[in-house]
Amino acid sequence: MDESSLTSGRQKMEQVVALVKTDLAGVQTGRAKPALVETVKVEAYEATVLEVKELAAVTAPDPHSLVIKPWDRSVIAAIVKAIMKANLGVTPVPEEEIIRINVPALSSERRQELVKLVGQKVESGRAMLRSIRSEVKKEIDSRKGAPGVSEDDIRLQHGRLQQVIDEYNRKLDELFSAKEKELTEI
Repeated sequence: MDESSLTSGRQKMEQVVALVKTDLAGVQTGRAKPALVETVKVEAYEATVLEVKELAAVTAPDPHSLVIKPWDRSVIAAIVKAIMKANLGVTPVPEEEIIRINVPALSSERRQELVKLVGQKVESGRAMLRSIRSEVKKEIDSRKGAPGVSEDDIRLQHGRLQQVIDEYNRKLDELFSAKEKELTEI
């Protein structure tokens, strides 16, 4: 029996996990991580929109601060404005050639709010997985009655599909657990 629908479904599920992983990287954990600001969109150079990582080097010299060193000093103001607009809970401080950001420690209430937010992001990933499962299941079911395809083949494909879904749900669980641990550690 043709495995193409399972293969394409697996590729889509991999993209969902990558999307959730990227989304979770932007959640502030009370520790300075370049991922916190790297994907912030900056309007620079005559309305061209670029990410911070495309305009500057972002480093974390210690656990509570970030340093952004733009390759072109003329975009410092635009980067500061974009970070403020992104509402990340940090305040960028422009200096001569760099932008310094102090990352404040999180209160326990804020940590719990962020754990809930992470849970919501992971749950939206699960919803995307369910949607993909539904699409692949329809493709498999559409082969019923086709020459050379038995009921056992269909049932086997459904079983394999469920195994793949379980595998990707475990990956999402691992992402959630790792981020939750990171948020609750002081």
